[in-house]
Amino acid sequence: MTINDNQLITEDKTVFVASLATESNTFAPIYTDLNSFKESMYAPPGEHPDTPTLCSAPIVVARRRFQEKPWRLVEGTAAWAEPGGIVQRQTYELLRDEILDQLQEALPVEGVILGLHGAMVAEGYDDCEGDLIVRAREMVGPDVTIAIEMDPHSHMTKAISENSNIVIAFKEFPHRDFVERAEEVVEFAIQHMEKKIDPIVSVFDCRMIDVLPTSVEPMKGFVEKIRMLEQRPGILSISVIHGFMAGDVPDMGTKIVVVTDGDKQQGEQLAEELGRELFALCQSKDLGYVSTQKGISEAGQSKASPVVVADVWDNPGGGVAGDSTLLLQELIDQSLFDSAVGTIWDPMAVRLCIAAGEGARFNLRFGAKTGIKSGDPIDDLVTVSKIVLNAQQSFGQSVVPMGDSVVIRMSCGIEVILNSTRSQSFSPDLFSNMGINPLSKKVLVVKSTNHFYDSFSRISDHIIYVDAGGPYPSNPATNSYQKLKRPIWPIVDHPYI
Repeated sequence: MTINDNQLITEDKTVFVASLATESNTFAPIYTDLNSFKESMYAPPGEHPDTPTLCSAPIVVARRRFQEKPWRLVEGTAAWAEPGGIVQRQTYELLRDEILDQLQEALPVEGVILGLHGAMVAEGYDDCEGDLIVRAREMVGPDVTIAIEMDPHSHMTKAISENSNIVIAFKEFPHRDFVERAEEVVEFAIQHMEKKIDPIVSVFDCRMIDVLPTSVEPMKGFVEKIRMLEQRPGILSISVIHGFMAGDVPDMGTKIVVVTDGDKQQGEQLAEELGRELFALCQSKDLGYVSTQKGISEAGQSKASPVVVADVWDNPGGGVAGDSTLLLQELIDQSLFDSAVGTIWDPMAVRLCIAAGEGARFNLRFGAKTGIKSGDPIDDLVTVSKIVLNAQQSFGQSVVPMGDSVVIRMSCGIEVILNSTRSQSFSPDLFSNMGINPLSKKVLVVKSTNHFYDSFSRISDHIIYVDAGGPYPSNPATNSYQKLKRPIWPIVDHPYI
């Protein structure tokens, strides 16, 4: 008997959705524990807000989509921690088992949809996402749909690709398309469960690692090309896994993921073509990073206002502390006092300022507490001009916590936001939510590699990317990788030989 679409979708089906995500900088001295997740986002079943977050968007999308289906959606836990160092083993196992126990209780299921990051490393686990997916696959069996959304700054492993039916990563860096990609993940999962498609995941190892912002060439054009290729018959999705160079794991590096509808040969061929093309493009790429002194000098001489100066390697989104004072000290040295810095992570200084209260004026030491590459602490007679408890900023449709935060006005006039929960800079409302009008400043210093670009480019005609020399392990050729065994560029010139 032939089963038509109506019969298929009226069956009693159960779909499970959950999210577990962080990005682990294995070189960072900041361990990630359960409190790290609870400070950023920890939502047990049914408690996830209607607002999507970067890696939990599939939950919000599935919640809406499955209202259209007579199927039961079971929501598991959603947990996200701001990128940091290695995840404490007990924390990972606790959260992993919490989600797997929820899945076990929901069985039998027709599908599993997961919002992951793809670069989580825990003590004893180089591939947390692969470990979670393999365990889920063992529970549900070979015929159940497993669909995942990932961040492109991830590690694509065989455990992930061989145990998932659908793998889709954000296309954009900055990641402004995370909800759009979640829509695709959920849609393809539905089509697979309805037996309308037969997705096959193909992966090509590009044998390279680099920073690949899609707001500029060559990646801007490369992303446009893969979007066009997705219109070809049989091509469901194409993703570029940029890789995460701060993760010392065997599979670190850039890879191309192609999901085809039942055509393994087409997927493998296209993945390799795109991978070799991307490798060639990156040989001539120049991100245009400048030194600290040159960047601040260029900002001071610019006719634009505000000028945005990005401290690309003190980016908490890459797992470092975000407490560097190097650019702030250069602002002081070059007398660029009509400036604001957002942010410097210093929970102790925040606590001291809150205790003093708004309007207080006192001597404060702040910043540069976690390592020599963050510069020297700043000592100054400061005024506490604003205190915001549980401060936030926006990132697209998402709300990003900054923890209790304060604005201090230095004796020279520079305003600095100190925050207690590490967060990179995403949006100008980072400043406006703290009582600083970003349009009134000559210079805005932010800590981000490129996620800031989409929002800040709307208020500034001049953006400067500064390489202040650390603390992020930004040079693969000199990083002390212990687990990376295969040759990749730029560690070697010719990795395919």
